[in-house]
Amino acid sequence: MDQSVAIQETLGREENCIIAAQCDILLDDFSESRLLGLVESAKEHAIFIYTHRRMAITAEDVSLEDIMPISLDFSVVEDACRSPTQVPKFEWLNKYKKAIKGQAAVKQAGAPLEAFSDPINQHQKIEKPSEKKGSLEKAKNSNSVAQKSKGNPSQDNQSISSREERDDLVRSSSHTASNKAQILAMPQFGLRDNLIRCELLKSEDLYTYLENFSFFLGTYNVNGQNPKESLRPWLSCTLKPPDLYCVGFQELDLSKEAFFFNDTPKEQEWTKAVSEALHADAQYALVRLIRLVGIMLIFYVKKEHAEFISDVEAETVGTGIMGRMGNKGAVAIRFRFHNSDICVVNSHLAAHVEEYERRNQDFKDICSRLQFRQLDPTQPPLTIMKHNVVLWIGDLNYRISDLDVESVKDLITKKDFETLHSYDQLKRQIDEEAVFVGFAEGEIDFQPTYKYDTGSDQWDTSEKCRIPAWCDRILWKGKNIQQEHYQSHMDVRASDHKPVSSLLIIGIKRVNSEAYKKTFEEIVRNIDKMENECIPSLSLSEREFHFKDVKYMQHQAERLSLFNDGQVPCQFEFIQKPNESTYSKPWLTANPSKGFIPQGGSTVIELEVFVNRFTAPDLNCGKQEIEDILVLHLERGKDYFISVTGNYMPSCYGTSIYSLCHMREPIQDMPKETLLELAEKSPKDDTATTEKPLDIPKELWMMVDHLFRNALNQEDLFQQPGLRTEFAEIRDCLDSGMPDSLPGSNHSVAEALLLFLDALPEPVIPYAFYQQCLECCANAGQCEKVISMLPLCHKNVFNYLAAFLRELLKNSASNRLDVAILATIFASLLLRSSKKQDFAEKTKTQEFFQHFLTQHSS
Repeated sequence: MDQSVAIQETLGREENCIIAAQCDILLDDFSESRLLGLVESAKEHAIFIYTHRRMAITAEDVSLEDIMPISLDFSVVEDACRSPTQVPKFEWLNKYKKAIKGQAAVKQAGAPLEAFSDPINQHQKIEKPSEKKGSLEKAKNSNSVAQKSKGNPSQDNQSISSREERDDLVRSSSHTASNKAQILAMPQFGLRDNLIRCELLKSEDLYTYLENFSFFLGTYNVNGQNPKESLRPWLSCTLKPPDLYCVGFQELDLSKEAFFFNDTPKEQEWTKAVSEALHADAQYALVRLIRLVGIMLIFYVKKEHAEFISDVEAETVGTGIMGRMGNKGAVAIRFRFHNSDICVVNSHLAAHVEEYERRNQDFKDICSRLQFRQLDPTQPPLTIMKHNVVLWIGDLNYRISDLDVESVKDLITKKDFETLHSYDQLKRQIDEEAVFVGFAEGEIDFQPTYKYDTGSDQWDTSEKCRIPAWCDRILWKGKNIQQEHYQSHMDVRASDHKPVSSLLIIGIKRVNSEAYKKTFEEIVRNIDKMENECIPSLSLSEREFHFKDVKYMQHQAERLSLFNDGQVPCQFEFIQKPNESTYSKPWLTANPSKGFIPQGGSTVIELEVFVNRFTAPDLNCGKQEIEDILVLHLERGKDYFISVTGNYMPSCYGTSIYSLCHMREPIQDMPKETLLELAEKSPKDDTATTEKPLDIPKELWMMVDHLFRNALNQEDLFQQPGLRTEFAEIRDCLDSGMPDSLPGSNHSVAEALLLFLDALPEPVIPYAFYQQCLECCANAGQCEKVISMLPLCHKNVFNYLAAFLRELLKNSASNRLDVAILATIFASLLLRSSKKQDFAEKTKTQEFFQHFLTQHSS
């Protein structure tokens, strides 16, 4: 949420808080949260440092602790050539000096962190009498810290309001005088903390109770429209104000700028429309907003609940073309509300009636790739499913199958939604356990939400005459959840979709502070009884793993089971071998790579092998093999050695243009010695073989020829992803033989072509020519001159691809491609930098390539 509002309330009339940011100040063995505000007054700036509670809503929630004036040598100046005309005096800060208790004079800019770390330490250790009201009683032996709370003590105040206080209890327990289990007190590994957290989690029922809160979930595909009408019929449809709002949008902006640069003014427009339409009988705080191209999720909470929201993280994942483009994918927010972990996902899955398998794949990709970092860096990232409650909203795009448009409309007219729902693709896929396993969805007793003529309640009258479908859905997973309503909102007509809402009543776990303290102290006492001489021990299910027929971009995994057969809990971690920077080769991952196992407990580690464009080149030519030794280290125990081997199937993906032009046979039929010899040759060396090389790689020709013959009129070519299973078939055909035609859809072949170009170790325009291309991007003649200087095989590939793309543009009326789209997609593949590109460089590469799309080059 925007916490600058709270800071602004503490300032004078002539002072303005430009931006606020929450940060952590690192101290000796822990960190403390602070709220920083960049404050401006009379063209002078200073950083105001506040202590605060978790969510700062008003001035009452923050306390000014320190001020750091931004002097001249501290400033960030846009125009480095302009000299300052006046030295800042910061006289406006004088009135704040008296307000900063416990501090000396206002500190000068650039003071080291240590200069104000001591007062912060004092602040943490010293509790003012006024802060003791409603706080936890001090635990014996300083095993706990006091809870600060505002207002009169009540049943609500008996709960611990944030995770920080529980962490403080855990942290301070390591200083107990009676602690004899020294093996658990190693701060660098936090073994004791992990053990206490684990035991607290197992005993959670002893100190928590359920309290119901209302969650309003809404989803709306706005089809690139502006907010032309009030959203109150949708967002204020409940009699009582909800406790939390999670509002999702799709297709927020359909412009090319939004698609390629993820920038849109419509974010602010729709956010304003939402804030104005929230229930009028309550005040809400914006906690988090996250957007990926046109997919946006906004999370609001009643202001009185804001202090109980913690551990907020947001992530995105694109499932569009090449698994990166964000026109399809998901955004998600995870947070802790009281003692419950909640994840909200807003997704936009693949379109078109026949693409239900692609939608299934999108769902699985989102679940596996979307991960949240944890506050504790020793813990592995959290996936979507590792939450108490998962709320999933969005345009899931599942359609009605096996019925024509008239039959569907007839069932809608009769309001026979039960029969119509039996033809719903999502219902069928859930029944087959293909997607959303363990999720629930309320009964659908409203008409399909897609597709309408924009601005009306009339079904699609366009030439395509789309079959009505329930594209927009809301599902959930978790315990103690009841749905109060599930409905569409016909009164909102800005889009070709209708918005959908659901009100869920969710039982949230709250903490009883007295019961928590007793449980905590009992756990600490039990830990103290552990004897020092107990050595951790593990038994492993296997010590050797072999991965058979590893292929490019084909995930393989084996399971390693660990069982704690020792007398004490243990902490494990895969560690680096001597002279190596990581614990494994880059194609190998252990998930999780470190963790904690209680006594008698077990865990499963997935050893995952995945060869991508970075690791494929050396594996293709035989410079590297699928071979590694993992060292599993047991803290205060011994090391275990795990052997990982496999056989890799060479692929044209990740092999150089030069090498492929010198292969007349499929790469998997080539001797290893030949592959290595070709990899070590240079394109400048024309004596590599006595046989004349191919003009272009045969694999590239197969894909382009397939598209030329079958896809010149294909709508959304190079913009809609294919199926991963079909990509695997295409890859195998190219690597093992050259059939008359490639398998898979046009979209799968198009994506396979893009992935091929992306995987080239040296791009079509070699790195050595990159800077020259940028410098001449505005001059078409100079651009052609650069291409004429490329190595012959690279020049042939470039001209061949440019000619093919010009043919596509001749059919733009049917395939909906234009120069800007093709230049953006292909320039990033053909003209790559060995370093990260900035926005200006990306624009220049597109300008360079556009010359070859708008005119014939020599």
